[in-house]
Amino acid sequence: MLSRVVYIYTILLVIYALLSWFPGGYQSSFGRFLAKICEPYLSLFDHLNLSIGMMNFNIAFAIIVLQLASQALFRIILAIF
Repeated sequence: MLSRVVYIYTILLVIYALLSWFPGGYQSSFGRFLAKICEPYLSLFDHLNLSIGMMNFNIAFAIIVLQLASQALFRIILAIF
């Protein structure tokens, strides 16, 4: 269950990142919907300044942290039960 939720959220983060390639992607109703879901989590990584030139790696780093945290939580749950 947890892994499925993390997987779906990861897909949403990737789609949110890909919207930057389309003019007006963030202003569409779908883009605004994704912003409401993704930006609260992504705002945790805004202060890291993971930009190299025009490329911003905040979303990639956020996905890696999400995956590592879910794996750690899964291992803790397995250890308890």
